[in-house]
Amino acid sequence: MTSSFAIEEVLLDIDDNNIPQKGANKVFEEDDEYTLWEKIQDIKSKEVKDTNSSSYLLDGILTKHFESGPIETMHFFGYYRAAAEMNLSENGDTIYDFNAIQAGINGKFRGGQNFYEARFRFDPVDGYKFLQTMPIDIYVANASIPHHIIILGNTRTPTGYEGGRSDSIIPFVARAQIARNFGNTRKVGLRVKGNYDLIEYDLGGYSSDTYFRSFFPGAEFAGWVNFKPLGKTKGKYGNLRLGGGITAGNNNTDYFVSGLYAGYEYKNFMANFEYASADGYNGAYTISTNKAEGFYSTIAYKITPKLQILGRYDHFIPNKNYADDIRREYSVGLNYFLKGQAMKIMLNYVFCQNDILEDSHRLILGTQLML
Repeated sequence: MTSSFAIEEVLLDIDDNNIPQKGANKVFEEDDEYTLWEKIQDIKSKEVKDTNSSSYLLDGILTKHFESGPIETMHFFGYYRAAAEMNLSENGDTIYDFNAIQAGINGKFRGGQNFYEARFRFDPVDGYKFLQTMPIDIYVANASIPHHIIILGNTRTPTGYEGGRSDSIIPFVARAQIARNFGNTRKVGLRVKGNYDLIEYDLGGYSSDTYFRSFFPGAEFAGWVNFKPLGKTKGKYGNLRLGGGITAGNNNTDYFVSGLYAGYEYKNFMANFEYASADGYNGAYTISTNKAEGFYSTIAYKITPKLQILGRYDHFIPNKNYADDIRREYSVGLNYFLKGQAMKIMLNYVFCQNDILEDSHRLILGTQLML
């Protein structure tokens, strides 16, 4: 059975470095000849080979088309990501924690290339009120300029390469240390994303507030640029990205984060390296005046289209004034993609080696479901 296409262009996930493309999302017409059972069977048989971008398992069923009015399409979605973490050290414990329990809507306005998303978080965040962390991605976007998206609203900022990417497409259950300390945060602002064969960029100005704690405590600029030297070869020699960027702003204190990235993918193989240095930072967990730096390197290989093995070395100095405090993480893992990123299982082993803290061994079993 072949599904028909109702949406020619759709914005799937603003964090995936995607520019809306024709045929990006398979959606059944409301008035087509297929029954709900046939649509479910089509989803069961669908193979998702692209694991570098997000995809929704039930997009064809949970998308509504409107014949009139300002909204042309409305896609309802849910996102669940959680992990059971077992501390293998003496007197260790097991914790089941949520990375994300999210739901929302996205779609296209009628006429032109205008899109929207409203994504809400339902898992609590320590130290914040529930309503502070509930609204996450709330934005409108325009893709009428070729190769570009202009976004206005609350979105994840491009502080670092991994720090600016969606949870759904990072290779391990947890982000690398520079990503989870310096980046992985959302702010209200205006940004422009461009994507050409040889270059892609993400530039924006934001309020330095996170989680709606205060109204415009200061301004922030966040920008990232990737060069793609092999972009004209259509993947014949693989995909190479060489990038860098800065995030600078003020929120009761000045902060400045800079970073460099190199990543290469060829067929089933992937390797990358990212370095970041901070003179103060405004990340997901805290605003800090520390001078800090770190780097990580990841290598991965797909044994089969569904099974990926990977390893990572992660090095972080949280305060360069105390150089004896170096935190190293050695990680190995397996990813099993049942339906691409829409349904996957993750198994990670992490050895945390700390100079002034107790070392630990952790086994993490994670699950991800995007409906």
